[in-house]
Amino acid sequence: MRETLQIPESLVRLLRAAHTVVAFTGAGISAESGVPTFRDAQTGLWARYDPRDLATPQAFMRNPKLVWDWYEWRRSLVEQAQPNPGHRALAVMEGLVPEMAVVTQNVDGLHQRAGSQRVIELHGRLGRYRCFDCGRPVRREEAAPPGPEGVPRCPHCGGLIRPDVVWFNEPLPQDALEQASAWMRKADVVLIVGTSAQVWPAAGLPLEAKRAGAVLVEVNPQPSQLAPVVDFALRGPAGQWLPALVTATWPEAASAFA
Repeated sequence: MRETLQIPESLVRLLRAAHTVVAFTGAGISAESGVPTFRDAQTGLWARYDPRDLATPQAFMRNPKLVWDWYEWRRSLVEQAQPNPGHRALAVMEGLVPEMAVVTQNVDGLHQRAGSQRVIELHGRLGRYRCFDCGRPVRREEAAPPGPEGVPRCPHCGGLIRPDVVWFNEPLPQDALEQASAWMRKADVVLIVGTSAQVWPAAGLPLEAKRAGAVLVEVNPQPSQLAPVVDFALRGPAGQWLPALVTATWPEAASAFA
């Protein structure tokens, strides 16, 4: 399948010459691993709930056990998933360019499991926890037993433990946002992978790169909100296009996908 994909020679030349590459990834790349997107996770027992009723601080205060159980169910799905060729291609690329970072909106940790070393998580991570009250990070094994709410408690202050993800009505973590912005401003090439670019402020990051002179490459089956400003559009799944892009640019890396 990869042999039939035509990578523009001008893009190959740009990537070969690039010093700094940034991959900006969204739910689409992990959907190829069987991880449901945020809204696709509303199935089975959860079909009657709107995601916004399960992903806000207000929802957690109103019914902490319901929100906790939904996120634990999502975490179990992620634990069963495996990185796909798209994730692996980005990890391989990191070893082929002088500087590279992955800026992701995903909370599944699949980039790290694929081997990417420099991953900036804008929306947190399933499987990490922190206290709802004092904000301190808490390892699951050190959490105090659940109280009457049915949710583990913070060993430091006794508050309820929550998943370390960004909910609606919450700001992105400032340090992650600043790191992502700095990488975008120095990028030569930005790969926009598997995102509709509808969630702000994250979706504005590639525009920072564009203003600083970066080449934008969209890898997605459908045009995103950023499609009007991208320089190259590779229409199709990341699991096909990213390995093809790596092997076309660095033929010596082809064995990584054999």
